Amino acid sequence: MTPGSNIPLPTARVTVDVAAPVRLDVSGLLLTADGKVRSDDDFIFYNQPAGPGVSHRSGGGSAPDAITIDTTAVPPGIEKIVVTASPDAQGQTFRGIEPTATIRGADDNAVLATFTPPRLGDETALVIVEVYLRNGVWKARAVGQGYSNGLAGIATDFGVTVEEPAAQPAAPAQPATPPPPAPPAPPTTAPQAPPAPAAAPPAPPAPAPGTGKINLDKGRVSLQKNQTVSLMKGGRPLLSQVRMGLGWEPAYRGKDIDLDASVIAYGPQRNHIDSCYFGKLQIVNGAIKHSGDNLTGEGGGDDETITVDLGRLPQDVSGLVFTVNSFSGQKFTEVAKAYCRLLDAATGEELVRFDLTSAEPQTGVMMAKLIRQFSGEWEMTAMGDFVKSRTVRGMVKPAAQAL
Repeated sequence: MTPGSNIPLPTARVTVDVAAPVRLDVSGLLLTADGKVRSDDDFIFYNQPAGPGVSHRSGGGSAPDAITIDTTAVPPGIEKIVVTASPDAQGQTFRGIEPTATIRGADDNAVLATFTPPRLGDETALVIVEVYLRNGVWKARAVGQGYSNGLAGIATDFGVTVEEPAAQPAAPAQPATPPPPAPPAPPTTAPQAPPAPAAAPPAPPAPAPGTGKINLDKGRVSLQKNQTVSLMKGGRPLLSQVRMGLGWEPAYRGKDIDLDASVIAYGPQRNHIDSCYFGKLQIVNGAIKHSGDNLTGEGGGDDETITVDLGRLPQDVSGLVFTVNSFSGQKFTEVAKAYCRLLDAATGEELVRFDLTSAEPQTGVMMAKLIRQFSGEWEMTAMGDFVKSRTVRGMVKPAAQAL
């Protein structure tokens, strides 16, 4: 989706998750026709995770937070639900962060649309999408409106009571005669603030180790699981040929193990474009090439490599997921030293490395993903997520969900 575009919702229940290289707090606000909440109960976030027709799901730092909307349960008079996002870290802006909202069917998890707001800078909070009622039909619109005063600015804009802690003023000098008692406060129709201010809740737990984003300016990067590196060097995106090398060794001097490395290409809607593997050594007009099958994993160095010409990739290719499968059915608990590494194909210089330090008794693993950002740069994220699948065909769906 692009800013301002909209789609009709084909299902009554939808989930909106917002993903980024850093942890985000995602919230939902139920609004009436005047664009305001009815009370603070209409502000749904991690400290108040349920409201009429709208609920919040925490990703716990390892998955995106999400807002689920059941349009059949939204109260009469509510015409819009806005979904907001703000970085969890105090004072962090969206500069250099490309958040992506994904709208899915809540019951089947089918992707309906995605939206990445363009050209973000010093914003500390966003209204990223909205679900709204128009002529009896529920629709979703891409918004991308930024706020520089954080979630409190959004909350105040939509009528939520926000009580920010203020410095205590100095005690006034004792008056010569006691002042008359203050008159009682007049009644107000404004919603009463809850004991714990909705827009300024206690900070959630710190992000899990391994999150965060870096670039290539200081040389080779060694990634932990879920960590992201921007393929930028000297302020410029890396758009030359890169080679993803994948390697493994049998565990404990075991028998030879035949693993197959593959890459799956996706479009902007997480739609499967093509898969490159030992049975199909070139895809997308030769911009992605596979080195061929290694049947044993014997020997030093990379067992299989996949070369990607980032500059030649079509614009409709926005995501690549690199996978390894055990066609013979051996589990990854029988594998030692599995890794992937990204190299400059022209010089052979190793740029990024990810060593798989844990194993599960499964036959497939998603090693890493490359995601094209709105700015044109690519980002690599270490994954290390295991899947029950002996072939790349069985990886297509779980890899799409992991983008």
